[in-house]
Amino acid sequence: MKTAIRVGGPTTGGRDQFEAMLQLATEAEKLGVDSAWSAEAWGMDAIAPVAYLAARTEKLKLGTGIMQLCARTPAATAMTALAMDTMTDGRFLLGLGNSGPQVVEGLHGQAFDRPATRMREYVEIVRRACTGEKLAFEGKTVTLPRPGGQGKAIAIAQPPSRVPVYLATLAPRTLEMTGEIADGWLGTSFTPDAPEAHLAYLRKGAEKAGRTLDDLTLCVDASVAITDDPERLFPQLKMQLAFQLSAMGSPTMNFYNDAFARGGFERPCQEVRDLWLARKREEAVAAVPDEMVMKTAILGDEAAVRTRLRQYAEVGIDLLMLHPLGADPGARLDNLGRAVEMVAQNAGHAGTA
Repeated sequence: MKTAIRVGGPTTGGRDQFEAMLQLATEAEKLGVDSAWSAEAWGMDAIAPVAYLAARTEKLKLGTGIMQLCARTPAATAMTALAMDTMTDGRFLLGLGNSGPQVVEGLHGQAFDRPATRMREYVEIVRRACTGEKLAFEGKTVTLPRPGGQGKAIAIAQPPSRVPVYLATLAPRTLEMTGEIADGWLGTSFTPDAPEAHLAYLRKGAEKAGRTLDDLTLCVDASVAITDDPERLFPQLKMQLAFQLSAMGSPTMNFYNDAFARGGFERPCQEVRDLWLARKREEAVAAVPDEMVMKTAILGDEAAVRTRLRQYAEVGIDLLMLHPLGADPGARLDNLGRAVEMVAQNAGHAGTA
């Protein structure tokens, strides 16, 4: 199992945060972290941070985690991916996601319909474009060239390349599609205690395409802190979980909430969301159970963290995106460095077992 970090700001582009991102990424590269993935929600975009880091790093792979499909045409995404592939000398990883109805319809003014079909067609067009093929495509969500217009099939004038495509998916149907067509999966709402809540669908899709899960890079994220007092971190992490369960979607459609519910937290998922939507935010945060925090984060003393990291590897996770916690940048880097070292040591022990 390898390690990754998240960079960029999902909700802000403040210069201080940008400088902290740069420090984290450059130090992570020295620590042996495999890749850095940029967030994109309704603040900083996904490409600017990794483009900046491309000039400040040498070995670190740089991925978008994720670029929102609704924000760009497939051709625009392909042009960006090819440019980044050239700039990074092959270090770029293209992570794509549908986002959700609040962002798609509220921020971008598009209908959130047929998301699985849209994603499948989008990926096919991006891959065709990256090979230098002229873009003639007739699908259910995209048709190129535009019917009845003056356009013609055009090939993107950049050196062709097969940029790896990672998909951020949570719903059963899109998880199956990820297993079928993607190079990798960017997963959230995951715990190694209930891996089949996600992996069963990925496996089904892979088998449909004559593949196995070994043909995908499985990446999931988790906060990490090596501490003798994990409870002091609960308020921060419970707030994050409550926001995911309630605000990262509409009142009737929240893929994070659904995924956590499949993983064994159905009752608290409903309770937290109901309280949040009733504007009882403090009560919603308090309703997040301690068990949910401990199962979705990697917290505890060195022995506990080492054991937890091993569990992620044992269920088949290839890439663990770590969110190091700490009171200041130095403390966060210390937690990251120690966790990366433990992952490497676990891998070494497994190799000699």
